[in-house]
Amino acid sequence: MVAKTFRGLEVVLADELRALGADDVTPGNRMVSFRGDLAMLYKANFCCRTALRILKPFFKFKATDPDQLYAKVKTFDWATLMDPDKTFAIDSVVYSEDFRNSQFVTYRVKDAIVDWFRDHDDQERRPRVRLDGADIMINVHISADDVTLSLDSSGESLHKRGWRQAQNEAPISEVLAAGIILMSGWRGETPFVDPMCGSGTFVIEAAMIAAGIYPGVYRQHFAFENWPDFDAELLESIYNDDSAEREVTVPIIGADISPRAIEISTSNAKNAAVERYITLVKRPISQWTEADVPTPAGVLITNPPYGKRITADDMNALYGTIGSTLKHAFKGYHAWIIGYEDVYFHEIGLAPSQKVALNNGGLECELREYVIFEGTKRDFRSAGGKIKEERPEKKKERRPAAAGGADRRRKFDGGRHDGGKRPFGKGDRADRTERKPRTDEGAPQAQERRPLDLKRMGRTPSIPADKEIIINRPTWRKRKKDQSE
Repeated sequence: MVAKTFRGLEVVLADELRALGADDVTPGNRMVSFRGDLAMLYKANFCCRTALRILKPFFKFKATDPDQLYAKVKTFDWATLMDPDKTFAIDSVVYSEDFRNSQFVTYRVKDAIVDWFRDHDDQERRPRVRLDGADIMINVHISADDVTLSLDSSGESLHKRGWRQAQNEAPISEVLAAGIILMSGWRGETPFVDPMCGSGTFVIEAAMIAAGIYPGVYRQHFAFENWPDFDAELLESIYNDDSAEREVTVPIIGADISPRAIEISTSNAKNAAVERYITLVKRPISQWTEADVPTPAGVLITNPPYGKRITADDMNALYGTIGSTLKHAFKGYHAWIIGYEDVYFHEIGLAPSQKVALNNGGLECELREYVIFEGTKRDFRSAGGKIKEERPEKKKERRPAAAGGADRRRKFDGGRHDGGKRPFGKGDRADRTERKPRTDEGAPQAQERRPLDLKRMGRTPSIPADKEIIINRPTWRKRKKDQSE
């Protein structure tokens, strides 16, 4: 199988799949390949926070032109996947000199499937193409002359959890938000803060991670439910497995300068049934003080304006305020900020401990981590702090004098210099910081867990009525007893 994801999240998704029990997990470019049984296919869709869709390859061959592609597709027994009464859709991804138009690839594959049914049905019946909500979704991937046909088991992209009912302009993807949180190492042991929360994506995904709530619980439908081998009882058992649940005992705080943003975040948190875990307040980034910051030190993750789709009156001043607030109010925190312009990152005035290239909404962005410690870096090190992936100091070797009499010194090339902006990930001179485990001695006492009220949300899996699921116990869900009993 193949799990698709965003660039930069491949390793995080691979870790998720291994934790679920997948075999032969291999990260690739915006994807992770793995092996498993039918239960693994269902779990990957239901449990993975950083997967966009799960593909199941079923036919591989080579083709160098559209006619050969058509002929090869017609050799497959399409009755094993669908019947003439079904609808289907095709999504093509092409990286080939022989096939330059992905839309034409889609047309040729569609023609081959339709013609196969016409040739094998006495009444010449054929399945219909449906762009949205098709019964069977087929993915065509062509790399050079290698063609792979896969079943899309997810249907609608998995980033559409189902809890987002309202949003502000340019919200971050749920998959990307969850990936950044997991990449930070946060699992609900320390406080979590997003001081510019927008529509609440980070704090809601954080609450789900901390509570052990899988993202699939909000989904109404998966494409694999239309497959001939769909096992409703297997899906039900996965849906009702509450073994990952745990109590949330740390503060999760979201803030924003916009009252409308707080309203949207509150509404989305209620739809996700995690509002009791989250505190939402109207507060600009400049008004955070040490008194407002929960202890012990935890993790701060935020997605400030980039100056593109969302901007501020003075972007340089905004990022300068972010840096000042981090230094004075969030001592001891690990702050993760995703941004687009290197020049704005410079205004923060802090050296990042690591940088990760990510894509957010089609923009090539960068995620930077800042370890906020008191005093100087020398004091931090002398107190036992360590810089992540710190290179041991090397003795400088004097190089022979070059022709012309002057000694040559090797200069560090920090990347291209084009108007003050350079490509992310090039020439990273920042020290890298290694985090230490923290304790939760200052965390609030655990409270009794209330049931996740999914019935109020109208979210139940799309399985036959005789296997209806209801919510009437503290562990989320249980199967309704057969009426005949």
